[in-house]
Amino acid sequence: MSEPAQTSEHAPTRRRERARTAALVVLAVLITLFAVLNVKEVEVNWIFGKSSTPLIVVIVVSLLVGILLGHFAQLRSRRRR
Repeated sequence: MSEPAQTSEHAPTRRRERARTAALVVLAVLITLFAVLNVKEVEVNWIFGKSSTPLIVVIVVSLLVGILLGHFAQLRSRRRR
């Protein structure tokens, strides 16, 4: 027997999945380019010392600290409500 024909209700879901996949691929390419373009060594004064580190490491550490602080601030504001 042949397989049942796909209904049109699955089409929007597939389009969303394809759009999401395409967006993730574009984002991955941009992040990769950003990382490759920021490999120059910079001198950083860390909390516990001073070192020479690739700029991308400094950017990623700053991003992670910002995400953590934002997450904790959001949790705190939810508790107050």
